[in-house]
Amino acid sequence: MTGSRVVALGHYQPAKVITNEDLAAMVDTNDEWIRSRVGIKTRHMAGPDEPVDELAFQAAGKALANAGLTPDDIDLVLVATSTAIDRSPNMAARVAAKLGMGGGPAVMDINVVCSGFTHTLAAADHAIRAGAATRALVIGADKMTEITDWSDRTTCVLTGDGAGAAVVEASEQPGIGPVLWGSVPEMGHAVRIEGSPPVFAQEGQAVYRWTTSRLPALARKVCEKSGITPEDLAGVVLHQANLRIIEPLAAKIGAVNAVVARDVVDSGNTSAASIPMALSKLVQRGEIPSGAPVLLFGFGGNLSYAGQVIHCP
Repeated sequence: MTGSRVVALGHYQPAKVITNEDLAAMVDTNDEWIRSRVGIKTRHMAGPDEPVDELAFQAAGKALANAGLTPDDIDLVLVATSTAIDRSPNMAARVAAKLGMGGGPAVMDINVVCSGFTHTLAAADHAIRAGAATRALVIGADKMTEITDWSDRTTCVLTGDGAGAAVVEASEQPGIGPVLWGSVPEMGHAVRIEGSPPVFAQEGQAVYRWTTSRLPALARKVCEKSGITPEDLAGVVLHQANLRIIEPLAAKIGAVNAVVARDVVDSGNTSAASIPMALSKLVQRGEIPSGAPVLLFGFGGNLSYAGQVIHCP
């Protein structure tokens, strides 16, 4: 086997929806202010009985069902998250237990905040290419509302909860392109989840300037590493941070023929869950043909980024 490919996706969001009107009753804000600045209308909020591993488990089960596989077909479970409160068992082990995996898969959590899923997808691809795994379950799951400062109107309007999952397996024809990843560690303070209890905070203007000025060239380089041009892309799925970031970034990439994911409007910023969740919805709605090239590009905390072009399952 010379590579790996994504064969199926699944996603999960809690039933409770928080509207902009709900937030206006909590802080000094309103629907017009929120939409004009971040483009978000609604976001989903998990209850106390829905910890991160439960969100991940639900999405994973759907991905496995869509792949026509059983839990025991998986030998590697990777969960991208930055909101797991407990340290051990990690989220991957808990998901494996919930799924009843009897084959003893390797289980690892990866914390790269908002770019966690694309980092984790690359790790799964590398493991399969190296012969360390044959089939992986790659999950992005975050419960951002649990670490939100509900008195801060600049951040509480952003966050939502959810999970997305992908089944990745060995393939003679690679369906996951080379990853481009990196960070700006000296600017890591621009996005923070710190303290006890942990609280999400960010320097919004610094993040906006970095994403809109530095990331377009990096995203185009991802395409170059995969041997395609931005015009070849059928889909662009960026981290669903803020519509005011997604739209100019997508335009500067030059993917003029691509469907651009805008799931942030209905789901808010779900950190590591945002890319797999948005992609899963596009595939479920049939908006991207099977086999078509899709750019995945995550960015955020640390300030870190990671992207690859995949063939749509």
